[in-house]
Amino acid sequence: MKKRAYITDLDGTLLRSDQSLSPYTMNVITDALERDFIVTFATARGYISAKSVVSDIPWKYPVILYNGALIYDGLNQTVVDGYWLERDISNEIIGVGRKHGITPFYFSLDKDQRERVLHETLRREGEMSFYAGRPHDPRFLEVNNLNCPPDYRTLALTYIGLHEELEPIRQEVTALYGDVIHAHMMPDYYIRNHYFLEFSHAKANKRDGLQLWSAHMGIDLENTVVFGDHINDVGLFEAGGTRIAVRNAHETIQQLADHIIDSNELDGVAHYIEQQMELAGNNTIISTLGGPTR
Repeated sequence: MKKRAYITDLDGTLLRSDQSLSPYTMNVITDALERDFIVTFATARGYISAKSVVSDIPWKYPVILYNGALIYDGLNQTVVDGYWLERDISNEIIGVGRKHGITPFYFSLDKDQRERVLHETLRREGEMSFYAGRPHDPRFLEVNNLNCPPDYRTLALTYIGLHEELEPIRQEVTALYGDVIHAHMMPDYYIRNHYFLEFSHAKANKRDGLQLWSAHMGIDLENTVVFGDHINDVGLFEAGGTRIAVRNAHETIQQLADHIIDSNELDGVAHYIEQQMELAGNNTIISTLGGPTR
């Protein structure tokens, strides 16, 4: 029997609205792992951020992070593969934001392959709220003048602000580098009236991230089952074999879906996985992928 992978987003899909996992969801996925199912996740979060909300599950397999920019082996703490934005382009994007009075959070890997988030002094509401939601996060480092260090690899440049503040930055950067970057703007799940504007490598998206993950895992894309809820999951649905939307998903995701299941608040993903385990016994491979907040 061919390997099968079940792949779910985190925020808004597997996680409840308070960024938690229900005991039922934890038990289902833990049981799947103990029965030799492969369970993993892909998310817009970084590894440390994702681990802070899903560490109660004993994950064992490579995960997709930063919306597809990084394939990471959490068990062995190693980088498997990824897509990095060029240093000159990274610095130019920082410069565009600076012209508009905003500097981003600079998500990266340092020379020792550790996650780093460089930023200037935080004064704006959205940035301070984002930082406050990650207490004691070792990735964050304040710098006097933000730029891309020579020995760092850029995963993402993330601006947080009101839509009208970020849209001019999005337009200017897209005009400069539209064919070599991936630009994504979406509402923040947890900061009222605020948006994320993220720039990364052109292939740092869930479509290319899933393709890269599948190649490393030796699993055909047609044998993947993907779960999602928001616009940044469109690529996941484009690449995945069977597409499943939670009931609370964005209309676009629901239109692309082959099936619609219960919402994230009602453990839709876990119920589906449990049903598949019952149907397939111990011969199915399960995999899970993640959401939009680091």
